[in-house]
Amino acid sequence: MPEHPGTLVDSSVLLDVSTQDPVWFDWSSAALANAVRSGPVLVNPIVYAEVSVGYHRIEDLDDALPADIFRRESLPYVAGFLAGKAYRDYRRRGGTRTSPLPDFFIGAHAAVSDLTLLTRDAGRYATYFPTVRLIKP
Repeated sequence: MPEHPGTLVDSSVLLDVSTQDPVWFDWSSAALANAVRSGPVLVNPIVYAEVSVGYHRIEDLDDALPADIFRRESLPYVAGFLAGKAYRDYRRRGGTRTSPLPDFFIGAHAAVSDLTLLTRDAGRYATYFPTVRLIKP
């Protein structure tokens, strides 16, 4: 059986855990723990940037996302291309400009790298990246 390529963790889950969100903490922390047990867990620069807003120092963020648990993975250029096309389709379907383009980069990264995506905001990912395996509530 081929090795599980990994699970890309969306910032929504990481923020739920770090802020102890009263609604989502239990689900997000359990889902994250399951992902860690099942294979590599990854963050990319987009997720890292989104989570960084809750930290004053990069060292604190790195302590919260230890590299021995959260593998850092660069965003592939082909994911950037796919994100742009998905965002274009989103806009053509009437999506608002205020919609965060980062979600499209995250979804495209999971799609082109055959990663599972752990998120609680699955709607847009399911619509624009239907081949991505989602772990969602």
